[in-house]
Amino acid sequence: MKVENPAAFRFVLEDELYLLNADKMLYDKIAEPEPAAAVPPSPIIESTKHEPAITSPSLTPEPQTVVKTPAADFKYMGKNLKSFLVLTNYKTAEFINAEHLTALENILKRKELGPDDVAIFNLANYNETKFSQLKPFFKPTKVLVLGEGALPQDIKVLKLNKPVTSNGITVLYSFSFDEMMDNVDYKKAFWEQVKTL
Repeated sequence: MKVENPAAFRFVLEDELYLLNADKMLYDKIAEPEPAAAVPPSPIIESTKHEPAITSPSLTPEPQTVVKTPAADFKYMGKNLKSFLVLTNYKTAEFINAEHLTALENILKRKELGPDDVAIFNLANYNETKFSQLKPFFKPTKVLVLGEGALPQDIKVLKLNKPVTSNGITVLYSFSFDEMMDNVDYKKAFWEQVKTL
């Protein structure tokens, strides 16, 4: 039988081939390295099997540089001990207006939470920040959004005073303190929802 392409042998001969002792010696001589000057260029032989590359133990692997995405660094008030994120929007205050902070702390006390249990984050200081950036940083289980200005860009449209739970995070979008301070109905509606958080 004459086969023009050596790769075709695997289709013609399905069984394994074994060498006789006399033939093994011929292959052993081929496998022995000869001096570099006397080695003629060898023909290219296609192999159907891909063998793993053998690395020399004397070579040390090159160190690989790992590129890390810098972690966001947000300034906030509180220690976030209970994973409770409060989003505000105050252009003239660092986190929240002093009068509004007092009102918020009174609400938190009624829920048996202290100032260190929450993280108050002023979105006015980080205009381009998305909720997808806040989640890994704060790891919240509860989020209170105080007013429309405190809604991050990529958060889904929320209905006012209707808590939504998704992926283990409960989000309540409600009135800002500016809207509530002089409106008793807004305060009542706000408290009815906040106490369920």
